[in-house]
Amino acid sequence: MSESINAGKLLALDVGLARIGIAVCDPLRLAVRPLTVLQRASRREDFQYLAQLVRNEEVGAVVCGLPLNMDGSESNQSQTVRKWALRLAQALRTLLGHPLPVIFWDERLTTFAAQEIMAEQGGKLAEDAVAAAVILQSYLDAQRRGEALDFGCIELPPRESAPSGKADLA
Repeated sequence: MSESINAGKLLALDVGLARIGIAVCDPLRLAVRPLTVLQRASRREDFQYLAQLVRNEEVGAVVCGLPLNMDGSESNQSQTVRKWALRLAQALRTLLGHPLPVIFWDERLTTFAAQEIMAEQGGKLAEDAVAAAVILQSYLDAQRRGEALDFGCIELPPRESAPSGKADLA
């Protein structure tokens, strides 16, 4: 596993069909905060926006919520998210000029937890961003406890030739 998975800031994504909830943690991974909600447009625009967030927040890896069935098995939506995340990893490698790991994490019940948090906060936070924060906090808690982080990870090799900026964004 690369160094960036074990140290530095993480960006978490709660990927939906219409929106992507986004959260981030501090470099020491002590505090998690909802960041924003991306209203999805084209894949190209979405990936460019996410690459800019990665640059601005100086993120070392992305944690992507994986929608599993309640019994822990993968759903059709899980496969859709895995394919989307692979395209994201390829686009980030092109747009950033280097690969960025994408870590999958169980997102079961995060919407419910996000709704509870929002009710406590008086509904002032965006649900999708709070769900992303719940995913990230769950990942960090499991990492601290030394639990197996075994939902998968995409770690692409660096590009061998100069990036064209187009091939991975389609």
